[in-house]
Amino acid sequence: MSLDVLIVDDSAAIRKILHRVLMQAEVPLGKVHEANDGMEALEKLKAEKVGLILSDINMPNMNGFELCERIRGSATHKHLPVVALTSLASDEHVRRGNQVGVSEYLIKLDRDKLVLALTAVLSTAGNPSSQQMASV
Repeated sequence: MSLDVLIVDDSAAIRKILHRVLMQAEVPLGKVHEANDGMEALEKLKAEKVGLILSDINMPNMNGFELCERIRGSATHKHLPVVALTSLASDEHVRRGNQVGVSEYLIKLDRDKLVLALTAVLSTAGNPSSQQMASV
C-alpha cells in the first residue's frame, strides 16, 4: 500500500531535503505534496488525497500543533497520521504533541529515525485505533 504524503514546513530547503529523503527511503509512498504552513496544508487537504502528513511545529500563520488539532477535529481527516518533525524537543513540546494527537514526534532530519517512524505509521495507516504517538 502506498500513500501520498504532505510535507508542511516554512523552509523550502527543509521541504526539499525531506522530499529527497522520502524518495530515497524504502517505504511505499506515492506522490509528495508540499505546504508552507498549517493554513496552506488545510487547503491542500481539501484538494489532494493525502494519507500521511509530515509537519514542522514552529511555523507562521498556523503552527503544527494547531494544524494537528484541526485535523483531529475534522470528520474527514481525523484518523490521518501526522508525524511532527521539529527542533522543539522539550518534554513540554512532546506532551503538547500527544495532547493534540500527533502520531509520531521526531527531531528534525534524523533520516534513520524518520524512515523507522514512517514504516511504523504506514503499518498502522489502515487501523486508526492502533495509532499511538511515539517519540523516536
